[in-house]
Amino acid sequence: MLHIFVEVMRLGSFAAVARDRDLDPSSVSRTIAALEKELGVRLFQRTTRRLSPTEAGTVYFERIEPLVEEMQQAIDIALDTAGQPKGTLRVTASVSFGQTCIVPLLPDFGARYPDLAVDLLLTDAVVDVFAERIDLAIRLGLLTDSTLVAQQLMRTRYRVCASPQYLQRCGQPQQPDDIEHHNSLLFPLPGFRSRWIFKNRDGVTREVPVRGRTIISNAIALQQCAIAGMGLSLLPNWLIDEDLQAGTLIDVFPTYEVTATDFNTAAWLLYPSRTYVPLKVRAFVEFLKQSIPDALTHLQ
Repeated sequence: MLHIFVEVMRLGSFAAVARDRDLDPSSVSRTIAALEKELGVRLFQRTTRRLSPTEAGTVYFERIEPLVEEMQQAIDIALDTAGQPKGTLRVTASVSFGQTCIVPLLPDFGARYPDLAVDLLLTDAVVDVFAERIDLAIRLGLLTDSTLVAQQLMRTRYRVCASPQYLQRCGQPQQPDDIEHHNSLLFPLPGFRSRWIFKNRDGVTREVPVRGRTIISNAIALQQCAIAGMGLSLLPNWLIDEDLQAGTLIDVFPTYEVTATDFNTAAWLLYPSRTYVPLKVRAFVEFLKQSIPDALTHLQ
């Protein structure tokens, strides 16, 4: 009952909690109504358009939330006494990174830990780890959330790449400034769609404007368009390494470091800042550290 209340407060919706727990919304509503009856106060103001906590609901949440966290921690500790990870592990990652680097590892992980279910949420939105009860988030780029414990999974590097067919048809850029005269496949994030930053071997950096007729919000789709010969694209090594090895994509500027934001980018493992990290999280973190570097050692 208390877990349901905390989740409704975090997500702000009976329906969202119902979807998350695979329940009927009316069941969540009845649970909250029963808690209100037990306490003798109204915890939420309900209208047809919105659900908002009352002052009593807000005060109750502030006192109850840490206790519910401690209860969940006690459950985790009890489960971990068996010595084998079990239960459900909720993980989130971006769509492209998840499909490329995480999904291929799930069969081996499942075989190693048969009592542990994995609930993998692939989304390019920044998920609220606490509201969505996420055990582990994998995020790319620079970290901004200091409320989470972070471990670096691997460094990421970006390359300007194109298909051999495109370079044969449109010419090989000889220096970064040449890309102003090429069609670029763009990602709709600040920097990625307006200019790319190059650093030569002497450490000298230069921003080069980019232009293009195609803007796509998914890295795998950009990769596919680049392979199809539609233009130049700035893509991460974990996505295009096999294409570079196979020759379906060419690294246009192999002597330069390239980025759209910062040269010190990485894939990070993030989990709630708690005094106890469940065995299921520790097992998955160690599995990723062992598995992903093995596949990408030549990129580190």
